Amino acid sequence: MSQSLPPLTALRAFEAAARHRSLKKAAEELNVTPAAVSHQIQLLEELLGVRLFRRVHRGIEMTASAEIFAPKLQEGFECLRQAVGRLREHRGADVLEVGAPPSFISNWLMPRLHRFLSAYPEVDVRVSTRVRQFSQLPRGVRGDVASVMSWVDEVDVLVVFGNGDYPGTRVDMLLPLTVTPLCSPSLLEGPNPLREPRDLRRHTLLHDDRGVLYEGPSFWDMWLEKAGVTGVDTSRGLHFWHSIPAMEAAVASQGVVATTKALAEIYLSTRRLVAPFPLEVRLASSYHIVSNEPASKREVVKQFREWLQHEAQSA
Repeated sequence: MSQSLPPLTALRAFEAAARHRSLKKAAEELNVTPAAVSHQIQLLEELLGVRLFRRVHRGIEMTASAEIFAPKLQEGFECLRQAVGRLREHRGADVLEVGAPPSFISNWLMPRLHRFLSAYPEVDVRVSTRVRQFSQLPRGVRGDVASVMSWVDEVDVLVVFGNGDYPGTRVDMLLPLTVTPLCSPSLLEGPNPLREPRDLRRHTLLHDDRGVLYEGPSFWDMWLEKAGVTGVDTSRGLHFWHSIPAMEAAVASQGVVATTKALAEIYLSTRRLVAPFPLEVRLASSYHIVSNEPASKREVVKQFREWLQHEAQSA
């Protein structure tokens, strides 16, 4: 006997007939004719090689084989019904699953999200994040593509930092980015005051390594080249894979960090960090809004995408 499962239509017909002990009632439930139910049960009997029902004077009677078969099959259909119900509840019209990197959530999304919740109080927003395992990727492979394609089907909306090339998804530009040095106000004065770009030679460099991971050259190399500054050793200093610890180190006066200014608003507005120089260098990578095609058609996803873009334009 083949180990493949019989057709689902035949299994549903038998399960309904066994539960009701009636072909007529099973047909009413399935919205088909009694003859169609009988045909599906006959097909199932042929495939399984067993007799499932006997006709009696006023209807049908289950055989011993059917009595063994029916309970587990009914249990299986109940599990399917519960699974579909849970999915419908999870993907209800007012549930919005949002995924984003930790730095974006903490430094950009959270200070603004209350405005979306005020405008759409009926929406249940669920925010999640991931730490990308770049060390597992082959040399030369861009980390954003592998991470996004493995994540996009788990949420409704992703906000990701990268090149925006994610095949088979809806992608919208959110936030163009520039990079510039940031430091604690305390470094502007003291024994080695930071007043001109060449003064960086006497300060510890803090590295937000998203530059290396996405752009190729480091943020420091890009900025120093545009600034026309030489003699700064960019091989030294502390390295961080994410912007949050890099900026926190700068707040603690451990050095100067070259990072994306858009994610530093919360630090700049409270003057825990300052931008000592006016030069900002535009990055090729940006923050993008990404959704798979089914999710992108949901009204709540459209609302959230439009809200994100409005917030980015207003920043």
